[in-house]
Amino acid sequence: MSPAASPRFAGVDAARGLALFGMMAVHVLPEAGSDLEPTLPWLLFAGKAAALFAVLAGVSLAFITRTARVERGGALTAVRWAVAARAGMICALGLTIAYVDMPAFIILAYYGAMFALAIPFLGVSTRTLLAAAGVFALLGPVLMQALRDSLPEPGYDPTFSTVLTEPGVFLSQLLLTGTYPAIPWMAYICTGLAVGRLRLNESAVQLKLLAGGTALAIGAWLASVLLLDGPGQGFDRLVEVDPDLVAEQIRDAAVWGPEGYLPTSSWWWLALVSPHTTTPLDLLHTTGVAVAVLGALLFLARYAGKALLVLSAPGRMTLTLYCAHLLFLGTGALAVLPYLSLWLQIAVFIVFAVFWQRAGKQGPLEKWISRGSGAARQAALRRYPDPQPEH
Repeated sequence: MSPAASPRFAGVDAARGLALFGMMAVHVLPEAGSDLEPTLPWLLFAGKAAALFAVLAGVSLAFITRTARVERGGALTAVRWAVAARAGMICALGLTIAYVDMPAFIILAYYGAMFALAIPFLGVSTRTLLAAAGVFALLGPVLMQALRDSLPEPGYDPTFSTVLTEPGVFLSQLLLTGTYPAIPWMAYICTGLAVGRLRLNESAVQLKLLAGGTALAIGAWLASVLLLDGPGQGFDRLVEVDPDLVAEQIRDAAVWGPEGYLPTSSWWWLALVSPHTTTPLDLLHTTGVAVAVLGALLFLARYAGKALLVLSAPGRMTLTLYCAHLLFLGTGALAVLPYLSLWLQIAVFIVFAVFWQRAGKQGPLEKWISRGSGAARQAALRRYPDPQPEH
């Protein structure tokens, strides 16, 4: 099948499955080893798995809007209503599951906000998408830092109670102050929308994604090193403006990210590239990693698609499995045995997903979202029909 038919690429599914398991590893496994150095899973997945998840959300949007973008008119209007419904349902799911006490930040409400913000970009050109991704990556963090001290302090994860009692906190948290702030994270969505329009079944495109993503990731990391330790000595500037932080704490922030939120005492903080700092270089670095991983898995799927089933099968139902993982965390089971907990969850999810896929079924939550967004699309088509041509 051609990409124009919006096929399901095993490589895209595998990347989505890897993002899911990476986020689970960050939630469950310790950040540091006995030597107090970052663990390998933390180095591989912290900040990067969530970014991959967001880029792939943009890719999925490109798939489901491909035909409507060509036809435009009522078809494009209808698919925008469908995406709006999808955004609302995912956000509602996140607000609901946040009532469960668990040791993890929940991305779903933010994910819904990103879908909503993506609606105006569904019909624009690929060049505009890439430009928008750059603007969000560069200016989104600047806006976030400039406004942070003026915005209300966010809570842990928003719920429906937050929406009703603190709507200002809710909106600012989803858009700018939360763990996955939607405005700067739109860099991932716009990148994914642009990537999803490419001929992803062609090996040349896959290798270009791998090479281009790798170059972007390395370039952003090197830029951070140069800014902090190069001629400008950004590290020294941070020591000067934050006397309450000793040099070792600032060095730790460059590895682990700061405790709480990125300080606003100096624009030099935006030179960090550590996980979940949502700086321009962090966004560019993790975007590059996500694009490179997607390119690699698309290429591998050409020759080892069956071997990737352990990732691609769960990747077809990540919403269901992600929520199941969060609910499991909420039970506190196996909390003192993190490695057993992670591998047990992964094994159960793979077996469940493979059998569910062979039965030809959508994941339960994926089916719910599909029905809701499909109903919104049909209602919009009835309300905004394309004018019939005159004969």
